[in-house]
Amino acid sequence: MCRPAGISVMTGKPEETAEILGVLERDGVIRRLRKYNNCWLARTDPKDVARVESKTVMVTPQQRDALPPTAAGAKSQLGNWMSESEFAKARAERFPGCMAGRKMYVIPFSMGPVGSPLAKLGVQLTDSPYVVASMGIMTRMGPEVMERLADGDFVRCLHSVGRPLPLKAPLVSSWPCDPARTLVAHLPSARQIESYGSGYGGNSLLGKKCFALRIASTIARDEGWLAEHMLILGLTSPAGEKRYVAAAFPSACGKTNLAMMQPALPGWKVECVGDDIAWMKFDSQGRLRAINPENGFFGVAPGTSMKTNPNAMATIQSNTIFTNVGETSDGGVWWEGIDQIPAPGVTLTDWLGQPWKLGDSRLCAHPNSRFCAPAAQCPSMDPQWESPEGVPIDAIIFGGRRPEGVPLVYESFSWRHGVFVGAAMRSESTAAAEHKGKVIMHDPFAMRPFFGYNFGHYLSHWLSMAATPGRRLPRIFHVNWFRRDTATGGFLWPGFGENARVLKWIFQRCGEQEGSAGGAASSAVGWLPAEGALDLSGLPQPVDMAALFSLPRGFWEKEAAEVRQYLTQQVGEDLPGPVEEELRGLEERVKAMRD
Repeated sequence: MCRPAGISVMTGKPEETAEILGVLERDGVIRRLRKYNNCWLARTDPKDVARVESKTVMVTPQQRDALPPTAAGAKSQLGNWMSESEFAKARAERFPGCMAGRKMYVIPFSMGPVGSPLAKLGVQLTDSPYVVASMGIMTRMGPEVMERLADGDFVRCLHSVGRPLPLKAPLVSSWPCDPARTLVAHLPSARQIESYGSGYGGNSLLGKKCFALRIASTIARDEGWLAEHMLILGLTSPAGEKRYVAAAFPSACGKTNLAMMQPALPGWKVECVGDDIAWMKFDSQGRLRAINPENGFFGVAPGTSMKTNPNAMATIQSNTIFTNVGETSDGGVWWEGIDQIPAPGVTLTDWLGQPWKLGDSRLCAHPNSRFCAPAAQCPSMDPQWESPEGVPIDAIIFGGRRPEGVPLVYESFSWRHGVFVGAAMRSESTAAAEHKGKVIMHDPFAMRPFFGYNFGHYLSHWLSMAATPGRRLPRIFHVNWFRRDTATGGFLWPGFGENARVLKWIFQRCGEQEGSAGGAASSAVGWLPAEGALDLSGLPQPVDMAALFSLPRGFWEKEAAEVRQYLTQQVGEDLPGPVEEELRGLEERVKAMRD
């Protein structure tokens, strides 16, 4: 169908990777960054810079398999559905001959440590050497994977940039893509993904969001586990006690910074298991265990600095592919928020390849510019990050960017209430997708763009985790690092390493019996830290705790109403009864609040 000029099967060997990088350099897709060891810069076509949610579809026999029925006239915000017949037509219009003149690369890969009972295998076919190089970082490849493919249990991934040779029109930035006809299609019943027209990571590295979240969430539903858009970190107290935490934030809301945090609290240690995706399954002892299915970091560059994330900065000094960041004339990288002034005589080039200087009105790096780096290079990787059985999860955290009304941290009253908290998540939109501007969007479980099946059924699946007796359910929390001072507009909380103070309280709450008030006070939204329970010792600046934890009645009346409108409109009759009951409970508690 694709009619490539040749086929190469990838093994992941270093000499093979070097050859792929050489091809990319020869074709002008990447440039060597001489300031670092084996680091490269790619600039994409400006029309191919982010996940394209509007062109990402689930293909199922019935629309309700993928999406809940919405209220009359409402468009679903929980994904896009395409019928099997529509997809067959779209496929026939795109894929035949799409690789003509190009080489097809066959990439066998493992999501998760090879041989882990939680790992899954995949094979991606692509005509993009950029994808080959990036998949070599983000997944596990090699002979061990090839051996395990024999039983046929793997996810099938097909990708093409959609620019057969000879070209009919010149490329922009030497970057092949067909943005006008981009389509990223998922066929969950066939365990298959087909992506056409985009070379950007979220649309082309099919092991990432496409497999590890959309397809994996349907596999998890069928097999009784969870595939989630979550970081995983290990938190160790000064006494040497350790707990593992999973946390779900929308893209570009600080997952990588939290996963790699250097705690400001003396004696506390944070170690990274993963910064983006968690696969979690209860073991025979009733503990929820999690693996990071990825082998690398595909992180947002802007805002990353020695102040915000020194571990990330150390990670990306070698063997890293940067995409759409700025470039310095001495062979380095630059982006907004890097907190580095170029040395005298060093000039800057922006992500479009144009000269740029400090103070210019346009951005030097694209807001969604990325680094793709091996996880093993991170100085704070947890010793158990590749443990085949996974790490035991004690707490799950939900969060997002909420400039007003939402407190710094609170704990759910129960697992069921925690599922509601996840369902009610809202956050300012980010640059990781094509949305523009600062609007508050509903983003349940930080999975809104990544659900592989009907969100109502997904909620039922989460609720079902509590149905098996003897399970040790993680405690569920919500955090908001981004609340602003209504007078100045500045952030009320310093964030970054100081977030360890919130993690310490979560750590301590996990040691309390569920429902107990140890170190906590009940509120309309959940358990808040009791007065004095949050360790503020050594904070460099005073913090207005009253403003950070205030619960304005008017705000929460509006919040509850908007959550009800959203769930009624978007989930309708597929909303599980227990979630509806939790929403009523919030409404009643808010109604009883004092002005």
